Amino acid sequence: MYRFFVEPSQVGEKEIRICGSDVNHIKNVLRMKQGEEILISSGENLEYTCYIREMKEDQITAHIMYVQEAGYELSSKIYLFQGLPKGDKMELIIQKAVELGVHQIIPVASRRAVVKLDKKKEEKKNARWQAIAESAAKQSKRMYVPEVSHVMTFPEAVDFAKELDVVLMPYELAKGMQETKERIREIKKGQSVGVFIGPEGGFEEAEVELAAQAGARAITLGKRILRTETAGLTILSILMFELEE
Repeated sequence: MYRFFVEPSQVGEKEIRICGSDVNHIKNVLRMKQGEEILISSGENLEYTCYIREMKEDQITAHIMYVQEAGYELSSKIYLFQGLPKGDKMELIIQKAVELGVHQIIPVASRRAVVKLDKKKEEKKNARWQAIAESAAKQSKRMYVPEVSHVMTFPEAVDFAKELDVVLMPYELAKGMQETKERIREIKKGQSVGVFIGPEGGFEEAEVELAAQAGARAITLGKRILRTETAGLTILSILMFELEE
């Protein structure tokens, strides 16, 4: 059954209004008809099972059959601070991070990041990234679409992360696998978790020190050097396994 996302304001007592690009997708891409059933989420951990009651040119009305609480989301909110990678790697990272339960993705322009985005390019990229996040959220039965924020500088990202309960930084020079395991297992369900992943060139030592001053803990993911698109998905997979209810 197909899933769609709406704002809480679009949800009525017995009906839900679907607007925007989803109208065209339902009518002309999926070619759905009146009476067909769909799932709708408004980002409130509620799942609405509906059937299509009316289809207009710019709006679809879905009748609510029943509502249930869905336990698809992790109890902990995980924030991925991803150093800007080259090429289209960010698209893969966003897709898989959403599937693994990330709460928000923050692209970071760290010092060794090769990619430099001006304002116009950033806006275009962000729109593309957000669309990928929405598609991945639909596919993986997420209850909301994780936000892909604007690109932050490294100091901005560190300042943002100060508000989180736990901040981890996989770092190629970090040692102590047992210590890494203990730090991950210490995370309590419900705590907010930030994960910093460097770009292809990794983090500069000064960046690691700045993050440490803000409470970030450098950890190791093993003896092998992982690519930037692998490192983040590795730690997210571990966190999902540990924090899943």
